[in-house]
Amino acid sequence: MSLEEYIECHSDAEPEYLYQLWRATNIHLLHGRMASGRLQGRLLKMLVQMIRPTNILEVGTFSGYSAICMAEGLEDGGMVYTFEINDEQEDFTRKWIEQSPVSDKIRFIVGDAVSEAPKLGITFDMAFIDGDKRTYCDTYEAVLPLLRKGGFLLADNTLWDGHVTDPAYDRDQQTLGIRQFNDHVAQDPRVNRVILPIRDGLTLIRKLF
Repeated sequence: MSLEEYIECHSDAEPEYLYQLWRATNIHLLHGRMASGRLQGRLLKMLVQMIRPTNILEVGTFSGYSAICMAEGLEDGGMVYTFEINDEQEDFTRKWIEQSPVSDKIRFIVGDAVSEAPKLGITFDMAFIDGDKRTYCDTYEAVLPLLRKGGFLLADNTLWDGHVTDPAYDRDQQTLGIRQFNDHVAQDPRVNRVILPIRDGLTLIRKLF
């Protein structure tokens, strides 16, 4: 048994609906591994249960897996506002979100979160960034003002398959975007931060003021 299998055996299982979504994502979509998956999905749900947010902003819906996981952890009256900039994703994703057991807690929006999220006029308690790695810094700076003091921002893929420390990727634009983001957050006095080496790297950021 591998260490990853051991961890999964000793962690909560995903609901059947999410398992079916995971399978469909990997069968029908390119880059299916972009979906959060079982272990990170259970972590997202638990973090929501710990933080107890009312409003969550997600940048990058993809197939809807992570949005559903976060919605699972919400209390009554909570809402995930999830933005997907790729309109070609809509037909697949909207169906899975609208048929999910937590569809009433998810608002799926096709558009650019950087320009459109501020128009909602909502102060968010939590945000999850999982969009274009090349523009992570711009997304971070757009999202942070929308968070309440003490709110949490989660950033996915911040270890980028280990490429952040690999000189072979010094000219790769996505790797450079992640490196720039990690350096920027590490030096930002407005937040506390910690990188968790789970899956592809997940950074937990707390807004101080």
